[in-house]
Amino acid sequence: MLPAVERMIDDVIRREGGFVDHPLDRGGPTNFGITKATLSRHLGRPASTDDVRRLSRTLARRIYRREYFEAPRIGQLPTRIQAFLFDAAVNHGPARAIRFLQQVCNAADLGQLAVDGVCGPLTRRIAAEADRVMGDWLLAALVEERRNFYLALVERDPGQRVFLEGWLNRLAEFDVPAERLVA
Repeated sequence: MLPAVERMIDDVIRREGGFVDHPLDRGGPTNFGITKATLSRHLGRPASTDDVRRLSRTLARRIYRREYFEAPRIGQLPTRIQAFLFDAAVNHGPARAIRFLQQVCNAADLGQLAVDGVCGPLTRRIAAEADRVMGDWLLAALVEERRNFYLALVERDPGQRVFLEGWLNRLAEFDVPAERLVA
């Protein structure tokens, strides 16, 4: 059986698909969801569109593991929310994913976290407490926080509406069934 992070990476690559260069995508050319900017950082030089097009699945997996799972400390957070936060880190950047968590924990009044996008010891401790106290409601609240983020993004920039259905379909993979939320 694959380690959990490898399954998460498989799921992200499935969601992201192959090479795309949509003119309205702020990330520019992507392959397996890896943007030109991300690949440039990894390579230590400006990446070309052809570099993105030729990106191997193996290198994409290495970038995902290092930059979107290990660096933001997703694996040090409660298991229940790791796949969601990993996906959010890929889609919005690691700091935004951690800010989603910090905002939800603050709204749940489990301690006041700086909403700084850093997964430090206090964020990890309060996230563990949120998981213990809230259970599946924690994931449901994170899904709703991200849904609101997408809607606000489209409201600010109506040109992004072209991506909204895909974003919401992606998010629906993390919806918590109502029967798991019954008190």
